[in-house]
Amino acid sequence: MLRYLLPAAGAGLAALTLQACAPGETMEPDMSAAAAERLAGYEVTGETQSCLSVRRVDDIDPLDERHWLVEMVNGDMYLNVVGRGCNGADTSFTYLQYELPSGRLCRGDIVRVIDSGSDMQRGACSMGDYQRLSAAD
Repeated sequence: MLRYLLPAAGAGLAALTLQACAPGETMEPDMSAAAAERLAGYEVTGETQSCLSVRRVDDIDPLDERHWLVEMVNGDMYLNVVGRGCNGADTSFTYLQYELPSGRLCRGDIVRVIDSGSDMQRGACSMGDYQRLSAAD
């Protein structure tokens, strides 16, 4: 079983709602201004993945407690909407922890948010599907 720890760097953005878009469509207009700014250069392609190889993941950046931007080592970008939100995922004083027997981070896998100072769990959530993003024209 593999254990992974990633810093959960974020800017404390307000909660936002995002639903899957049709290929070429932009993100929802009622998205928070901060999250919309972070995602302004992307469009949802309509392609989804249920699992990603952890060895190919370069960074996971929680935009808020539910919406996480996943960057792959080859530059591909995905948006993951986690179940019920992870308390504290978007703060700079936490890190993400998960254990994966297969080396793949999949829909339904549990990720824990750990406080960097106390090593106590602040939240936990399950991963959703990975929605592929492309650079906007």
